[in-house]
Amino acid sequence: MGQKQKANSDPNNDMKKRRRVGFSGVDAGVEAKDCITIYLVSSEEEFNAPESFVIQPVDLNSFFDDDGKIYGYEGLKITIWVSSISFYAYADITFQNSSDRGKGITDLKSALQTIFAETLVDSKDEFFQNFLVDNNFVRTSISNGEVLNLKAFKGHIKDSNQHKDSSTSNVEVVRLVAGNMATGQLYSHLIPLTLLLVDGSSPIDVTDPHWELYVLIQKKTDQQGEIHCRLIGFAAVYRFYRYPDDSRLRLSQILVLPPYQHKGYGRFLLEVLYDVAISENVFDLTVEEPLDHFQYVRTCVDTLRLLCFDPVQHSVTKAVSFLKQGKLSKKTHCPRLMPPPSAVEDVRKNLKINKQQFVQCWEVLIYIGLNPVDKNMENFVSIISNRVKYDILGKDSGTSGKQLIEVPSDIDPEMSFVMFKSEANEASTVQMDDNQTNQEEQLQKLVQERVKEIQLIAEKVTRHRGSSDVAIN
Repeated sequence: MGQKQKANSDPNNDMKKRRRVGFSGVDAGVEAKDCITIYLVSSEEEFNAPESFVIQPVDLNSFFDDDGKIYGYEGLKITIWVSSISFYAYADITFQNSSDRGKGITDLKSALQTIFAETLVDSKDEFFQNFLVDNNFVRTSISNGEVLNLKAFKGHIKDSNQHKDSSTSNVEVVRLVAGNMATGQLYSHLIPLTLLLVDGSSPIDVTDPHWELYVLIQKKTDQQGEIHCRLIGFAAVYRFYRYPDDSRLRLSQILVLPPYQHKGYGRFLLEVLYDVAISENVFDLTVEEPLDHFQYVRTCVDTLRLLCFDPVQHSVTKAVSFLKQGKLSKKTHCPRLMPPPSAVEDVRKNLKINKQQFVQCWEVLIYIGLNPVDKNMENFVSIISNRVKYDILGKDSGTSGKQLIEVPSDIDPEMSFVMFKSEANEASTVQMDDNQTNQEEQLQKLVQERVKEIQLIAEKVTRHRGSSDVAIN
């Protein structure tokens, strides 16, 4: 009888049986904001302290590829220290391993250099020895600038730990004109913080002499009697020519470094700019695309200035008196109650506030003048509603001005509208939606937001007038 033959026990065959076909996981990447921490430090002690001031950038992802992610690393951690004295930076990069898992390996050094450029230092020792404590950098950069002794800072100066600063301190603004090496070098060191902290910012042309830097400097005297210059903020302003022999100032960038925010420095810097505009008798001072928080500070500052400007008070009193005469809802026509042209011109000429900004403040002035406002709130909301509708729809929504048009949106149904502007008698290719319900709801929402904004500004301004401890910033 034949015996059944056993299977081949070749080990190579066993290995072949165990082989499986598979794919490695696709690299999902990591968002830059999740692996990068940035500190603003002024000493080696702060460098090594975990409680040092952390900078919260508005957007880090935009500096890394199209989707804002970093690929090719596991356990990635990037720590960046920026000197608040010379504004040089040093980056420490650690990770468990790196490999191309289908998306490539992000060039971290190149990406960081798009933010920090030549201010990024390779060596930690070099950062400590040459750049972290370079007390002469700011002082040298501003040595040829013009010190503006137009206004004294009256706020409360505190250190980053919210303690009163007991050392001798003095704050001044120095004006630097672009087009020279010193100004260009100083601004190049400020660009990284500007890109990180100011949403939508881009560098100015430091070769154009129409640009001016207004640098906010804190001078401190140490126990040895040595004076140190610390840059705590700046503003970039462009000087436009206005026919025939005038000029206009446009504020393009303004930044107060994070440790010094909410102490009144932003307001102080803005007031100095107004003083320059008035003393040099420029046409007006405008702001290029102000962010919401800055616009809030700006309106607070301008409202305080207008409350002390007598030529406007008569117009405000007249408007307030009109609102107290009865319910506007019972009238056949409800006015927008805009400031008279003479007041607009007086404000522009004497305070250098342009018309658009004056209207923002005008509504706050009326609200303050209605005190107590409760019994007249319905009338106040009516004039705000009329003004908002006029700004969006125009005087005649069928022929000219801005039109609010509902459009389908799967992303955010509550924001499903666009504004379309056409000139008078111009044929519009976009038709208003027959259903006006959503349009009215959107307009009502805008009115409510505006009224709330006015109330907050009025409250802040009123408290500031009654107490010097309230910082508008």
